Amino acid sequence: MRIVVPEGLLAHGRGEAFDYLLGERPLLSARSAIRAAAAHLLTAEAPVISVNGNAAALVPREISQLSSIIPAKVEVNLFHRTKEREMRIASWLRRNGVRQVLGVGAGAAARIPGISSRRAEVDPSGIKASDVVLVPLEDGDRAAALRNLGKTVIAVDLNPLSRTSRIASVTIVDNVVRALPALISQVRVLKHVPETTLERIASEFDNRENLADATREIIHYLRGWLRS
Repeated sequence: MRIVVPEGLLAHGRGEAFDYLLGERPLLSARSAIRAAAAHLLTAEAPVISVNGNAAALVPREISQLSSIIPAKVEVNLFHRTKEREMRIASWLRRNGVRQVLGVGAGAAARIPGISSRRAEVDPSGIKASDVVLVPLEDGDRAAALRNLGKTVIAVDLNPLSRTSRIASVTIVDNVVRALPALISQVRVLKHVPETTLERIASEFDNRENLADATREIIHYLRGWLRS
């Protein structure tokens, strides 16, 4: 049993296609989203990083670093959930420095209402109890369910038009392999900023407008490419 399943590879491939539309580089709008995301994570009472197979395969060390710096809990959450796959992902995360991994086996004893898949299964002390959830790679149904519970959802999505992007509280429109290192850097910068300043940064961010900015940047890039 591999960490990543074929369905996950297909889903990630669809998203990766949008990286060409971004010019395979960070957008200015992503910087604003990363700053807001860092502020949310640093002011959260119970932040959690939700990890699926793709995220575990692509950015395990970054997940470890980010969870340590904030600090935040790390929880495995899978659509195609089997005990063996959960254990493999948890083991891989630990090998890359994550001290404690939630959501494995009987640990996923709670449920998120409104989700028909096994992604509804969460750890009572992790995602269920969280106020801010970072979901490096997410599906729209669960993003909506988490928002319905009053949680702040931070998503990383290459497609600014996706349902996940539009539902999330903060969407970082970028490739996860670029977004997480940038988020780590921003958390380090803001780590010692007064909480009132962090709260202002978080509250002033407008995800809808930021997604519009990302879309405009994509259009601008494509126009330049067509003229070249």
